[in-house]
Amino acid sequence: MKLTSSSFADGQKIPGEFSFCIADPAHHVCLGKNLNPQLAWSDVPAGTRSFALLCYDPDVPSQGDDVNQEGRTVPAGLPRVDFFHWVLIDLPAAVDGIKEGEFSKEVSPRGKPGPQAPHGSRQGINNYTDWFAGDNDMRGDYYGYDGPCPPWNDEIVHRYIFTLYALDIESLPLEGKFGGPEVRTALAGHVLAEASLSGTYTLNPSLAA
Repeated sequence: MKLTSSSFADGQKIPGEFSFCIADPAHHVCLGKNLNPQLAWSDVPAGTRSFALLCYDPDVPSQGDDVNQEGRTVPAGLPRVDFFHWVLIDLPAAVDGIKEGEFSKEVSPRGKPGPQAPHGSRQGINNYTDWFAGDNDMRGDYYGYDGPCPPWNDEIVHRYIFTLYALDIESLPLEGKFGGPEVRTALAGHVLAEASLSGTYTLNPSLAA
């Protein structure tokens, strides 16, 4: 199975229009267009009954003490954890792509609604739900796609990995509020094939060149 995107090349920079935040010289960052990227897939295995899609950043700081703090940096050697940006399940087998901006067209304070999504699919919550939990203006359940917004003082460029799974069931056995870890567990024993591509993103001016 192959996964491709016309929005960015595999292993290359993700353009700002697909990001939650873009660089701003005066304030470090400002909100981006937050469009979901275009994706397409082919060479799907026989017997596929649905698809699931996960996008995550494996480079998120495991500690937030230095994140976005003036006069400090997030050290490259700090242990990193996964941060899910998109959790999408139950895409019908007849679907062979996702249009640019089809699932997300802007930043939605307090999060986009869910879990119902286009094509009869379902979306889980992403990790902005946790990130904004203590912010009175932004807290909420963030369903669907929300793009990159790595710390502007991080010493490393972040990676964003999109993985599509072809499954042997029409619907994953998940109810209520679910996220990336729950989907990973539910996928076990049902994956016929998978395909990935990745992009990179940074808001650190010293790394953006």
